[in-house]
Parts: sequence; structure tokens; C-alpha cells
Amino acid sequence: MTGPVARKRSTGLAVALAATGACLSAADAVLVRSLNGEVHPFVIGFFRATFGALAILPIVVRDPRILASVYPLRQHAVRAGLKLLALVAFFAAFAKGPLTDVTAVAFTSPIFVLIGAALAFGEKLGPMRIAALLFGFAGAMLVVSPVGSGLTLAIGFAFAGALLQALIQLMLKSMSSGDRTDTLVCLNLLLTVPMAAVLAVLVWTTPTWHQFGLLALQGVLGAICMSAMTHAFSLADASVVAPVDFARLPMVAVFAYALFGEVAGAATWIGGVTICFAVLLAARPLRRTTKLP
Repeated sequence: MTGPVARKRSTGLAVALAATGACLSAADAVLVRSLNGEVHPFVIGFFRATFGALAILPIVVRDPRILASVYPLRQHAVRAGLKLLALVAFFAAFAKGPLTDVTAVAFTSPIFVLIGAALAFGEKLGPMRIAALLFGFAGAMLVVSPVGSGLTLAIGFAFAGALLQALIQLMLKSMSSGDRTDTLVCLNLLLTVPMAAVLAVLVWTTPTWHQFGLLALQGVLGAICMSAMTHAFSLADASVVAPVDFARLPMVAVFAYALFGEVAGAATWIGGVTICFAVLLAARPLRRTTKLP
């Protein structure tokens, strides 16, 4: 089926998949908090990487050519290392900080991408995107102000995770022109495992069966989330899919209140909504002006 009806169905499926990804991301934060800080973020990162790699292993075995890349392996290794550090930073933030506040700060990542794209690729910002940067900065400052969470260590980890995530997105922006998405995902997951193992050995304590169950569940949900979001972006434009991820903020707030008794303050909600608005503003395409002859 082709035409408007097919596009409408594809868009609807993309939104549904993105909403599923947002829900799974919220569950990920809850699972990290449920470990009560008893499992080191390095160990969590190792199990997350291991179960993610196991999820894509059948694909690699069926078609080993999927690992063929036009880029050197070291470039993929750098991206995998940054991804691991970003995950560890967010795990540390979710373990110690208010879940809703950390989630709000995590949404600043696209703002960092905007700045990085202007500096690294010479992309024009324009008045609209400069305004988006100012709104995003204002929202972040509200969350970390004294009336919000304040600039705690957990919030610092959240900002570090958002910055690292932005660096990864900038690398993907460059590398996606040469490699397929499947190749980038598979190489990233497979290369992350040995790196995560090295870090985990430094602080290793064997998880209890209960903790192992939570870690296994987190790994499986993480792999499903990655698959859902990747498929969503393949079905519809980023301008349609990306805003759905903002549903993660109220989802995390509900989980945080129901399971841990955390109540997000007004500063968190106002700051989070301001950041979301800034990202939507930044996602709008630049207007092109045509000169008349």
C-alpha cells in the first residue's frame, strides 16, 4: 500500500514505537534506582552491554557482513567508549539523584548537539535556534537552581551524560553517511562489552540473584528500546519521532512517586517543560530565503 494512507500508518507505527521506547527508558531509570546503589555503575554498564550484545548476536551470526564498515575500527571503539561513559554517568545520576530532575537535565543533550554541530560542522544557528539555546539554558538553570535540585553530584553526572550523548550523536551524524544503521548499532554493542568488562573488574562484586534479575531485565529492555527507537526513526521524520520522547518526563515522575515517594517540585516541571520546548524549537528547519534575479 502506498500514498497518504500508507504514510499515515507508518507515522502512527513510528509514534507508537517511540512511545514504547520512552516508556522503556523510564523503566530503565526505575530499575537502576531499584538496585539501591548496591551495584556499581561500572557493573551495571557491563551487564547492560552484555545483554545488548547477546540480543544482536543472532543477527551478526546470520549475516557477518553487517560488521563491514568503511571506517577504521578505532573510530567505532571511540564511539563505543563514549557511549559506555554516558551510560555510566546516567546510571550514577539515577542511583543518587531525583529521577525526574535527572531526566529533565538529560533532555539538554540535543542543545549540546546544536552547539557542537555549529562548531564542528559549521551549521548555521539562526535566530530561532539561538532562542532555543537560551530557553534550554534557562530551563537547565532552573532545575539546578536552589529552588530546584541544586547543583548536586548526581545532577553533575546527568549533565556529563547529556554532554557525552551529544558527542555520540555528532559522531553518528558523520558516520551514518558511510555505514548502515545496523552496522553502527552492532559494532557499538560488541565493542562496548570488553571495555565495560575492564571497568567492571576494577569494582566487581557478584550481584545477588535478585540484583542479577533486575540487571538482566534492564539489559533486555534496553535492547528492545534501542530496536524500537531505531525502527521508529526509519519510519518517520525525526521531527515526528523525537518529541514523543518527552513523554518520558511524566512517566518517570509517576514511577518515582508511586515506587519511591519522590515528588517533583514546580522548578523541575517548569524547567523540564522549558527544555522540551527549546528542543522542539531547535528541531524546526531553518527557513531558506531565495534571492530574486
